[in-house]
Amino acid sequence: MLVDFISSLLTYVIEHFYLCLILVTPILSIFLVFLIPSNYTYVLKDIALKSTCVVFLLSLSCLIFFDKREGAFQMKFNFRWLDFVNMNLNFGVDGISIFFIILTTLLIMLCVLVNWDTSSLKINLICFLVLEFLLVNVFSILDLLFFYIFFESVLIPMFLIIGIWGSRQRRIRASYFLFLYTVLGSILMLIAILYIYVQVGTTNYEILLTFRFSTLEQYILWIVFFLSFATKIPMIPTHLWLPEAHVEAPTSGSVILAGILLKLGSYGFLRFSLPLFPEASFYFSPMIYTIASIGIIFASFTAIRQTDFKRIIAYTSVAHMNLVVLGIFSFNAIGLAGSIIQSLSHGFVASALFLLIGVVYDRHGSRMVKYYGGLVHVMPMYSTIFLFFTMANIGLPGTSSFVGEFLILIGSFKFNTTVTVLGATSMIIGGCYSLWLFNRVIYGNLKTQYINNFSDLTKKDLFVFMPLLSCTFLLGIFPNIFLCVIQMSTLKLTEYIYF
Repeated sequence: MLVDFISSLLTYVIEHFYLCLILVTPILSIFLVFLIPSNYTYVLKDIALKSTCVVFLLSLSCLIFFDKREGAFQMKFNFRWLDFVNMNLNFGVDGISIFFIILTTLLIMLCVLVNWDTSSLKINLICFLVLEFLLVNVFSILDLLFFYIFFESVLIPMFLIIGIWGSRQRRIRASYFLFLYTVLGSILMLIAILYIYVQVGTTNYEILLTFRFSTLEQYILWIVFFLSFATKIPMIPTHLWLPEAHVEAPTSGSVILAGILLKLGSYGFLRFSLPLFPEASFYFSPMIYTIASIGIIFASFTAIRQTDFKRIIAYTSVAHMNLVVLGIFSFNAIGLAGSIIQSLSHGFVASALFLLIGVVYDRHGSRMVKYYGGLVHVMPMYSTIFLFFTMANIGLPGTSSFVGEFLILIGSFKFNTTVTVLGATSMIIGGCYSLWLFNRVIYGNLKTQYINNFSDLTKKDLFVFMPLLSCTFLLGIFPNIFLCVIQMSTLKLTEYIYF
């Protein structure tokens, strides 16, 4: 009897309060950091690091309690806000959102370590803790209006991170680029959400899934949502803010931009555009294929001619995320699973590459490729990790990118062969710019006329890279660990698309 009682109590707590604990912990840490004086730097670091570690472990343990046989939302809880107008905060996770939450909590934890010695530490830590709270809400909220609120609120701490801790004088311009491009792309989305509320009487996501909009309504609403999500990914021609923001952002800012913020667009397509507007998604799929294919080829060729480390990786992000879009609009479970895996893979690999750039920039104050060469002679550990993530970036078998790209190509091949061929060119061109960059920086003679003092990775640097390296390798060798969780949710998504 006692065992049954404990088991039922544990089940109740997990189902109703576990996700709430993940959401509340960052809020408590924000208040603690806010109350501590700025000169107590050790205490600030200790609280922020322990808090982000706890949130990461809590999000990771969600997998233990997650029922892989169930495609519906789990660990749901409801916070009553405005009952009389059917507006309440509903939270829950499924096989799609759970990995995005884990990716968010992992990268925020690593960013706190990267910012260990930054200036204005207290404000910096508050910005990243607020980011963690907002992003976890974005990936777990089950209400369209509140999704929009959290979706746009993410821009505020990112604006501050780029504007205050950016690396050059153009950082203010870059922060406004990020803010204005993404906000302008989302203004119409708010009007569309208000229209949906008037039509349905609620913005509760689970109720909206049962409502069928007319064909004309789907076309108009899909276009409005597309403008918002396409700017976040970003797709051509709304990509101009990304290279500028990456170049001016601090290393931790670039990690969040590439690792998480770009995923908001792909998550929006998966969560809202496909299941709520399936007819419009099919109707506009030729346009999506055209824009995504152009984006893949254009971004890949543009990356080859760049001379700045960060611009190269920024344009590779555009190419990889457009490939993710092809997987999303393959309209089958294989392509959808591939798009999620590739999104996670890009979060690990692109974040690691930006961290590698940050290592040499912090030491030498330059990101121009021409100033570097022969680093293998003086930085062997750095060169080894750089080689691993370069291979992962081009989709080498055994790495996470190969699994994601392979599944996307299989899924899109079933729907459109021509698009699959165009999408596959990203792997070929990706090999060109990735290997060329690696060769120029790592091999050859040391350019001592530019840089005289070299030092390899520190213990802190290795601690930051090890989780990303492990995740990239684990996802590449044992993808079923991830796919078995994703599978039922992607099958449920295809049901909404076709039925």
